[in-house]
Amino acid sequence: MLTSPTNIFAPVSTAASSIYGLSIFVLLTVAAIFIVVFALLTYAVVRFRKRSGADNSEPVQIYGSTRVELAWTVIPILAVVALFLAAARVIALVQEPLRTPGALEVIVTGHQYWWEYRYPQLNIVTANELHVPVSDAIHPRATFLKLLSADTDHSFWVPRLGGKTDLIPNHPNQMWIDPHETGLFLGQCAQYCGTQHAKMLLRVYVQSPEEFERWVHDQQQTSKGDAPSRGQHVFESTACVNCHTISGTSAKGRFGPDLTHLMSRQTIAAGAAPNTPEQLRLWIQKPDGIKPGSKMPAMGLSDGDVADIAAYLETLR
Repeated sequence: MLTSPTNIFAPVSTAASSIYGLSIFVLLTVAAIFIVVFALLTYAVVRFRKRSGADNSEPVQIYGSTRVELAWTVIPILAVVALFLAAARVIALVQEPLRTPGALEVIVTGHQYWWEYRYPQLNIVTANELHVPVSDAIHPRATFLKLLSADTDHSFWVPRLGGKTDLIPNHPNQMWIDPHETGLFLGQCAQYCGTQHAKMLLRVYVQSPEEFERWVHDQQQTSKGDAPSRGQHVFESTACVNCHTISGTSAKGRFGPDLTHLMSRQTIAAGAAPNTPEQLRLWIQKPDGIKPGSKMPAMGLSDGDVADIAAYLETLR
């Protein structure tokens, strides 16, 4: 039976497992409190219910019972202290991890409505699809994420890898993950950030050390596509270059995703559509057809120009 890539009850990292364990502890604690209180309430209702023919006068009142007062004071305090200590332990683990040698660092920037990933150690820039190495007992390797926002509040949340962490303008934040399994893990922005908040999706690819090194090698290559084509000329002569970057060309924009290795990604529009020729053409010609309210404008290009640009972009691997 396959596990959902967003199943919060199937953690695959240290931080996510700690949060899951805390949630189970809290659930069991409050469940026990509920059962005890409900049982006492049920007993009182049944035992002291009004009976026909019985003496219905007010029962004897008890005042100043030290035992009762101690019980309703000490027991709640103990429960709160236990919950506090358990939560403090998990918070300390999540916020102050040990940085092991070889840890990977990624700068994550949230935009309306997509994700930018920069690997400063590896000189790689990509978008929307985060690639990290698996961390196992033989090759422990955590990934540290520095979280920034380019516009408004966002929140990075991949349920099976860690708790949600906010991206706040002018206030750098951080989190870390150490995935114990390879595979694709899904998430999304968990803080309302505008009209397309729901389609600001996250895809994290956890790869074996060998697969991750191959991905790094491919991403570090300069992808110029095929020989200069009409599609490249149209791309470089329009406002596309003001927003996007393609390594080795005049396109140096920073407002939109880096397109240098566009066709190495499985999705476009931050996971809103599969990266197919048909969807790519629609995205170029009419972004609102895929993502209403997207910041990417419709350029008003002719069908021929759209086809040429799409054909050029399809060579960027």
